[in-house]
Amino acid sequence: MASIKDVAAEAGVSVATVSRVLNDHPSVSAEARARVLAAVETLGYRPNAVARSLRTDQTHTLGLVISDVMNPYFTELARSVEEEARALGYSVIIGNADERPDLQDHHVRNLLDRRIDGLLVSPTDGGSPLMLDAARAGTPMVFVDRWIPGVDVPVVRSDGRTAVRDLVAHLHGLGHRRLAIIAGPAATTTGRERVEAFREALGAYGLELPDAYIGQGDFQAESGRRVTEGFLDLPEPPEVVFAADNLMALGALDAVRARGLRVPDDLALAAFDDIRWFVHTDPPITAIAQPTGELGRAAVRALVDRVEGRPGESVTLPARLVVRRSCGEQPASPEPSPVTNRSQS
Repeated sequence: MASIKDVAAEAGVSVATVSRVLNDHPSVSAEARARVLAAVETLGYRPNAVARSLRTDQTHTLGLVISDVMNPYFTELARSVEEEARALGYSVIIGNADERPDLQDHHVRNLLDRRIDGLLVSPTDGGSPLMLDAARAGTPMVFVDRWIPGVDVPVVRSDGRTAVRDLVAHLHGLGHRRLAIIAGPAATTTGRERVEAFREALGAYGLELPDAYIGQGDFQAESGRRVTEGFLDLPEPPEVVFAADNLMALGALDAVRARGLRVPDDLALAAFDDIRWFVHTDPPITAIAQPTGELGRAAVRALVDRVEGRPGESVTLPARLVVRRSCGEQPASPEPSPVTNRSQS
């Protein structure tokens, strides 16, 4: 019985290219696709996942541990990971850490016990000995969105610093001077990085970020509500609250409405991690958007490279500011209606 290596040799391409053709991945050229399909027909090749696993000691299965499946950002990330993995001939088993380090390590341990070929993780904190041990043992691994400093594996993430600077410039241009942040957990790289970027961006305009304007959240909606209530109780509340993720932004919006106040009239609101819902809130929320789908696909490609013996590379993609109306922006002028000229009789 012909193997995938036989097909690759017959077609004059790599095994990875054969896998992409068989899984209808769009990255393969028409000429290479035609050679592979011709080789498949000539050799009568039929993929057999179980037999392939036994022959190569590979399961063609990847593990993905995400921080919170209820967060729309991670839901979209998981979808793009699954789609790209399927296109490359791999299945994905997903574990939801629910922002809990103990649950994260539980999923990682179970996935390793299942003999997955590689592991994608968005760490809930920076101190997991289990992942450090797995990386040192040679487990193919890639961090996505978040990472653990000191663990030498590729990191696929977005760079939000430029977008945060753009946001602060936008808010400053609107006349806002008292800006506060609902921060993510300090144990996460994204939690720390977004506060640092916000502070630096404010400093460029001679503005400070006092301790009273830094509220500690946990990337969950309830913490956004709690922190915003605290901001509103200050003798001098901020003019703008910047939530470091989308769920905390929704919690902040709930807190404002619960007091009979309005965004942006009483408190402006911006968020990191744009989601589709934000365009439907009243008002639509100004947010920083990450290229979520691209991040998921790039993370899978980096991991498959490592699984198949190639050096996986770290990838950093830009985030961007999406301006709407939650910070006091003026609504865009409506498009003029088409006018039909009618001749007068």
